[in-house]
Amino acid sequence: MPEPTRSRRVYLETYGCQMNVADSELVGGILHNHGYALTTELEQADVVLLNTCAIREHAEQRIRGRLGSIRARKRANPDLVVGILGCMAERLRSQFLDQERLVDIVVGPDEYRKLPLLVENAFAGEKGVAVRLSRIEDYDDIVPLRTDGISAWISVMRGCDKFCSFCVVPFTRGRERSRPLGGVLSEVRDLVGRGFREVTLLGQNVNSYRDGSHDFADLIGEIAAVDPLLRVRFTTSHPQDMSDRLIDTIAATPNICKAIHLPVQSGSDRILKLMNRTYTVDHYLRLVDRLRQAIPQVSLSTDLISGFPTESEEDHAMTMELLTRVGFDGAYCFKYSRRENTRAWSMEETVPDEEKGRRVTDLTRLQQAIAWEHNEAIVGTAEEVLVEGPSRKSERDYAGRTDTNKVVIFPHRGEQPGTYVRVRIERANSATLFGSVVQYASAEGGTL
Repeated sequence: MPEPTRSRRVYLETYGCQMNVADSELVGGILHNHGYALTTELEQADVVLLNTCAIREHAEQRIRGRLGSIRARKRANPDLVVGILGCMAERLRSQFLDQERLVDIVVGPDEYRKLPLLVENAFAGEKGVAVRLSRIEDYDDIVPLRTDGISAWISVMRGCDKFCSFCVVPFTRGRERSRPLGGVLSEVRDLVGRGFREVTLLGQNVNSYRDGSHDFADLIGEIAAVDPLLRVRFTTSHPQDMSDRLIDTIAATPNICKAIHLPVQSGSDRILKLMNRTYTVDHYLRLVDRLRQAIPQVSLSTDLISGFPTESEEDHAMTMELLTRVGFDGAYCFKYSRRENTRAWSMEETVPDEEKGRRVTDLTRLQQAIAWEHNEAIVGTAEEVLVEGPSRKSERDYAGRTDTNKVVIFPHRGEQPGTYVRVRIERANSATLFGSVVQYASAEGGTL
């Protein structure tokens, strides 16, 4: 393929979930290997790439709005190459090339290796599209382009085989395939050598990870063994595939974080069946009991969808009851968004948008009250915190997270990002803990 005549600058903007963040790092690595330089300034860019999300309609609306602002930039610089990457690229490829005249290239999640050629061809005036899904692409040989830091996202598998009736992921990211265990371990070792202190393993359903005879319990256990000071997290899990072996591995391994995101989506068995979630509320509650028996300090978070077709007020009340009964530490509550190609696409929308909003508000308010109660119970205790850096609101304060993924704010007294401290919690709200450092961790993982 033709090489760029100079180090062209690429501005890459990411929307959506952590998987997209990880994909943007992959894209950065691919382009860097072909002589491109990344820039954080849109005005300096020769290439503008938007890595998109198609999970909900609102995400697509944001991208269309952003393209409107980029249009003025392209008028000022007609040679600017504009590309759409990710889930929206696969779903709306024809619309972007035909209707959005400023878009030059459209590239799906499994075709990022073709980006350098497509970009160079676009500079020569040729529009390009590459959106085929793959059953084998895992990008295991690509080194993501990451700046040094404390935490890193690592994609360990791609795609999903669950086909929940509301979800577009199997159609935009394809079927499940896992990276080799050895490749993931090599990436983790490299990150530890660079000073990273936390990794989050990513997949649409990490519980389904499989490399030969190795399952996700094997993978996460071996990653945790790389360095006892490395915190290991993962997301996201499907309740049907949360095995006893995985639960026991988490319970027995100190540096596997005791925070589990376990999407339930609804508290109504009827709605769960329509969603093709393949479990019942009773199954989910028994799983929660098993987790809490094995890991008493476990922090649970979840996803909830309000206003799925035919959801009644009674169904909504069941979800509210489930929230109370489980007592989640956090919940992401969303209005149902109808997505083309999904099984639910043909279902009649029976819940008005305003009613969806009211139900989301109900769930959010209840969850905030539950989270506040949980956090208030921590006041007076000392929590081990991984220091991340200055808080967003004040440089005088630093922020970090507990093993259970709770944000802690404390006065800065010279603590360094990447170190562990013990913080006595003095007050709390539903989202954040506040306190003061009472003990510092040593380099060997003990305390001073």
